[in-house]
Amino acid sequence: MKCIMLVCAAGMSTSLLVTKMQKAAEEQNIKADIFAISESEVDKNLGSKDVDVLLLGPQVRYLKSSFETKYKDKHFPIDVINMADYGMMNGANVLKHALGLIG
Repeated sequence: MKCIMLVCAAGMSTSLLVTKMQKAAEEQNIKADIFAISESEVDKNLGSKDVDVLLLGPQVRYLKSSFETKYKDKHFPIDVINMADYGMMNGANVLKHALGLIG
């Protein structure tokens, strides 16, 4: 089971993307826990979940370097969701990107 955390400003705008990613995962027979949270909830969720990859919504891309520093001991990749895929809510592409980062 892959655990994919999406982070955005309020945790709301990525909820549709999560739904589309979950649908793409089901279609590809991939077991994944995909969820979206606000930036203020990251610490709490990292305390209770074993995250494989953290993806930032384009609106919070400025957090990438600070998150990489803050969570370097967690040893998971952190990246920004492609703006075009985010805008088009292309769950399959975002899922593919997340899985590629996990390796």
